[in-house]
Amino acid sequence: MSDHARLAQLEAEHVELVLRRFDRRDAWDLGRSIAERALAEGFPVTVDVRTSSGILFHASLPGATSDNDVWAAKKAATALRFETSTALLETRIENGGRDMYEQGWLDPVVYAVAGGAVPIRVDGVGVVAVATVSGLPSADDHDLVVAGITSLGLLHD
Repeated sequence: MSDHARLAQLEAEHVELVLRRFDRRDAWDLGRSIAERALAEGFPVTVDVRTSSGILFHASLPGATSDNDVWAAKKAATALRFETSTALLETRIENGGRDMYEQGWLDPVVYAVAGGAVPIRVDGVGVVAVATVSGLPSADDHDLVVAGITSLGLLHD
């Protein structure tokens, strides 16, 4: 897929991935769904669903490392701060956007601009949480999260 096609896909997801609702049970279902897909494929990933105030689901699957936990937290912080997926931010930067690590912008100790964190947006409410995968290439982390969100059956009509 070309850079422009990927950017268009990510921009469309940003608008279309809006849920009717999202509560703690939905967070569990989402995290479990992503983890089960990853286990079935043998992916060595961390799966994380959190709000700005706490973790709702976290799993470190076989082959994942503590580095994946750190990356998941950094990617989640970035998605929560900008209310957009880290894959979209990463692609925008690659297509001539602002370098988010330039002096005085983002602290790389706290934030990471790498695909895999997708905000959970609820219709009429806004961003309520973020789902994150870490352990695969950025695009694959992102796509695994989107597949999980889509499979919930909660997309707004």
